[in-house]
Amino acid sequence: MAGTGVLYVVATPIGNLGDISARAREILAGVGAVAAEDTRHSGRLLRGLGLERPLVSLHEQNERARIAELIGRLRAGESIALVSDAGTPLVSDPGYLLVAAAIEAGIPVSPVPGPSAAIAALCASGLPCDRFCFEGFLPARAAARRRRLAGLAAETRTLILYEAPHRLAECLDDLVAACGASRRACVARELTKRFENFYRGDLGALAERARSDADFVRGESVILVEGAPAAEPGAAELDEMLAVLLRHLPPSAAAAAAAGLTGVRRNDAYARALALTRGAPPGAT
Repeated sequence: MAGTGVLYVVATPIGNLGDISARAREILAGVGAVAAEDTRHSGRLLRGLGLERPLVSLHEQNERARIAELIGRLRAGESIALVSDAGTPLVSDPGYLLVAAAIEAGIPVSPVPGPSAAIAALCASGLPCDRFCFEGFLPARAAARRRRLAGLAAETRTLILYEAPHRLAECLDDLVAACGASRRACVARELTKRFENFYRGDLGALAERARSDADFVRGESVILVEGAPAAEPGAAELDEMLAVLLRHLPPSAAAAAAAGLTGVRRNDAYARALALTRGAPPGAT
């Protein structure tokens, strides 16, 4: 839409002010207003950068009420920067409704990438980073949290969670109950700040340390849990896959495809493919 402003989604430091990008600083200096989760916190950030911009509060309680005003300002040609208290907006923070409304109104939305606690913790955790599942904050109530974790226990990707300091020990106990004490995990505490620390080990050891080490449960933390081992396909599941593949491929090619999809050994898949072409019953070779 010609003549509109731009809604910039600006990532800000999660602790160390030196992590602000040159582009983020330039955008913050040039917009007409900054929509902030906490105007006092963001005001301190701007002053620390030597900037002074009008601030508009945008948090979970008032986001719906603010949308019409902010969309009106954007339509009138004013650009606005959306920031959260720390890190990348919308990642367990407010802002989704505003971004969705701007897109619906045809207003350009431009990300200004930068710090994210989830990604910062993941890359230094020592756990697999190629595939991960971000769940943000779990339910505060114990029963609801345990139900959620029961549904996540079989997740094969690295699991990333946020948790408040006063619930950290309880959450780790619930993770032990859901995933087992031997599952590898990491608690990343106070990322990029003076007392940054990574606690690595199995869930059982981390849960025990949370009960005995007062420093462990201080400050902001990210919990990372190694994914569950992939379940080996049963004979019936392998037969079903091979039956479909064998309609279109010779046994060797069908076996190679099935091995790649399921993780079974290629020789085992090939033996079963040959058995199926000969009309062997399920489970026979």
